[in-house]
Parts: sequence; structure tokens; C-alpha cells
Amino acid sequence: MASQQLRAQTLPLSPGAQERSWQQQFEGAWELGRRGVPPPRDPDWKALCERKPFQRNLLQSPNPEGVNISEPAPRQPPNSPRGPLESLGNFSGWAISTEELPPQAGGKKPGSAAPRFSWCIKQQRVDLLAEGLWEELLDSYQPNITVMDWYEDSQLGETVYQLHVRLLAADGQTPLREFHHQGPEHGASQEKKNWCHVSHVFHGYGPGARYVHFQHRTLDAETPGGLRRTRATDSSVSVQLRD
Repeated sequence: MASQQLRAQTLPLSPGAQERSWQQQFEGAWELGRRGVPPPRDPDWKALCERKPFQRNLLQSPNPEGVNISEPAPRQPPNSPRGPLESLGNFSGWAISTEELPPQAGGKKPGSAAPRFSWCIKQQRVDLLAEGLWEELLDSYQPNITVMDWYEDSQLGETVYQLHVRLLAADGQTPLREFHHQGPEHGASQEKKNWCHVSHVFHGYGPGARYVHFQHRTLDAETPGGLRRTRATDSSVSVQLRD
């Protein structure tokens, strides 16, 4: 009898029991019932547990250059030429481009050669369904979607940074909600080692959101003393359930 009980205890769970175990684990961790979150129509509970769709940064390579916002931005070496941004760190997941600005668009200091200004543009598009969220959640419950970023007050111009974030429909093109920011704002970097912080929470955005398009622009200047850049770091897009 004892050996039969031992064998029963060591038998593997059936697929149905395993799925119920994953469901209990996921629903218990996030308290879906208490929060009134509608369940997925055809869930894969194990995949949901593994993806951890909530309170996780959905952007790839959020700190591509490995800089630390608790310290001043690293000094840039003199006479550094413009080169591929990818050579400075891990920029996987980012689409990178450059937009040249008209001469003197960023201003010129008296007695100095006019620098050549440009925007360094980095962007990603987050597929919310692929990250483990589901249609019923996004359309009915509409969890908060939080975007955050840090950027350097490089003092290369009045505006050295722009952030453009859009919630997009299923076609990946139609914007449902947008957030735009440019900086630095006056005094924004005084307490953070010349780093500035920006954040925004999307809520009550209506049904249909399937993608988040995240784009930031940082100002660069080619000067007689080399390339000067505005760094951005610790970028994030995350989804939160409301209490």
C-alpha cells in the first residue's frame, strides 16, 4: 500500500493538471479576478508565466552604452570622429538613423566655428500581443502603459532631446494615442548629475491598441574639437495592472 501511494505521488501531472497549475500560478501572481481582468480567450498559461508581460521592460537594449545615471555622463574623448553608433555598445532592437539639420540650427557661440548639428534617431516598435498581453485585456481592461527615458543635458542647444511615443492599432500604422516631449525643461537636470528624466502613463486609451512605437531623438554636433553627442539611457515601456 505504501509503495502504491509513493508511486501515485511521483507520477507526473497530466497535461490538463499542468495547465491548471500554470493558470493558478499566473492568476495568483497578478490577482486577475480581484482586479476584474478578463482572461484570454484561448490561453497558454505556461507561456504567459514565462513571458511575464506585466511590470517588465518591453524594450530591447534599454541601456545600449552601459552608462550610469547615478554618475555624470562620461566625458567624450576629444577629436572623436563620427562613426557607426553600433560600435559604442549593444543597440540590438533599435532602428537607427540620422537627420542632418540646417547650418547653425542649434546656435553658434561667438568666435567659434559653426558646428554641424544633427538628430540621432533611435526607435523601436513593441508588439504587445507578442509580449504576452491579450486582446481582451487591451480592449476591455486597458492596463496602464508607462514609458520612461533618461537623457543627458548636453547643452548643445536649447532643445537636445525629443521623445515621441504612439499607441498603434492592429495595422501598425494608425495612432490611437500619442505623447510628445522635448527638453531639457528648465532646471530638470540640477539634481541628477546632468541627467534629465521624462515619463508618461497611457490610460483609458480605448480599444484596439496592439503596438507601442517608441522614438527618441538626441542632438549631436560636429565641431572642430570632434563629435559631441547627447546620450539617452534606461529607456522603458512597461504595462501595469491597476490596484
